Amino acid sequence: MKDVPIGSTGSFTLLVGPQHLASQFKDAILPPVFATPMMVLAMENAALNAVRAFLEPGESAVGTKVEVEHLAATPAGHWVRAEAEVVGVEGRRLRFRVAAYDEAEQVGAGTHERMVVDLDRLESRLASKRLATPVLPPTRE
Repeated sequence: MKDVPIGSTGSFTLLVGPQHLASQFKDAILPPVFATPMMVLAMENAALNAVRAFLEPGESAVGTKVEVEHLAATPAGHWVRAEAEVVGVEGRRLRFRVAAYDEAEQVGAGTHERMVVDLDRLESRLASKRLATPVLPPTRE
């Protein structure tokens, strides 16, 4: 990984469709508004876009922590823009301030962390895990 400057920014824009709504994505009883997990997805993509240029070939940055507030509802057909700013770099750990906006207002805010990983090493660990871990049946509660 190249040095990542504090203050580097990235964004990600998403047109809210039916597949992004809480009522479609999680439970039909929920109102037809942009789902929080979809907001987190947009924020994570913005953070990755903020550091993509600093990654070496064979590297990526995977999410490790998210702390966000969903501040306002967004209906289908509206655009959501997520923004991320690098606020800390500690070795391979990257910290971000994240926010999301629709056309009318800020809809989310928080912090996010990502870890720079070597993709070959990660795939090797995953391959070992697939071989070593039995498939467990779902539990009923």
